[in-house]
Parts: sequence; structure tokens; C-alpha cells
Amino acid sequence: MNLADFLKEKRKSVKLTQPELAEKAGVGLRFIRELEQGKQSLRLDKVNQILNLFGYEVGAVAVKPDPNN
Repeated sequence: MNLADFLKEKRKSVKLTQPELAEKAGVGLRFIRELEQGKQSLRLDKVNQILNLFGYEVGAVAVKPDPNN
């Protein structure tokens, strides 16, 4: 599941609208909309403000090296 789908699912599970989530997280409505639409470039501090409402945060994750490279 990608971040956009994860956030949308969490928001809907607690019955929040996009404007309500933006207000609770302290970010703009446009940011919520762009995040849920999968915008490629986002500020991680704002993403974490939103995810913290659900007990999550984005962080560095080790990835397995591609053996073909």
C-alpha cells in the first residue's frame, strides 16, 4: 500500500473529511489533497504531522540492493 492510499484509508476509518484532517494536523487542505493524490514531492515534516495523528511516521528504511546493478 502506498502512502496516499494508507492516509486516505486511515482518514476514512476515523470518519474525518480532508478539511478536518488538515485542521487537526495543522497543515493546509491543499497539502492533504495533494498527498492523497500521490504527489511525488512532499515535505516529510508535514507528512509526519499528519501520520502522527494515527501513531505513525515516515522514516528511513533499508532497501535490499538490486542484484542486477
